[in-house]
Amino acid sequence: MDRTEAVQKIVTVFRQWGYEGTTLSLISEATGLGKASLYHHFPNGKQEMAKAVLEYAGQWFAENILAPLRGEGTPAERIALMNDRLSQFYDCGRSACLLAIFTLGEPDSLFQEQVHQMLDAWINSLTVLLVETGIPEQAARQRAEDAVIQVQGALVLTRGLNSTEPFERVLQQLPVKLLEPITRSEQF
Repeated sequence: MDRTEAVQKIVTVFRQWGYEGTTLSLISEATGLGKASLYHHFPNGKQEMAKAVLEYAGQWFAENILAPLRGEGTPAERIALMNDRLSQFYDCGRSACLLAIFTLGEPDSLFQEQVHQMLDAWINSLTVLLVETGIPEQAARQRAEDAVIQVQGALVLTRGLNSTEPFERVLQQLPVKLLEPITRSEQF
């Protein structure tokens, strides 16, 4: 198994157990690699594995979320594509958000910059798309931030209620909320 394959399997361990709950034994079990092989691929241990997981997630996000938002098609089509990919990445809300996992406890100080960059890139890409539709930049930024809040909140609710409905509902409503005409209060 190469490093990329190992990282893909390690993602599920961090999603299930969080950073602090993830052990080398759990990672070894998920990957089928012994501890010596894990240290061969990741000499700095769990912290390096977590960094690799965030890099993997960041690359996936850049290719599957950010690129389509900046790509071709109408704004509604690009948002719909983002939603489809979010649903895929989060298994319709059943999978925990890696960004949230790496902001709790010790990982926050270790990975805060990476998490910040990923969230900021997502918000910025949505903001640019909304500005293209004629929404003023400040209102577009607020809508983009609100969209990310709604997605992240829906992930928590979906897992807590053991129902994908909140996540599905948020993704269904997101294009309308993002693209609706600006209100008077947003003009100022």
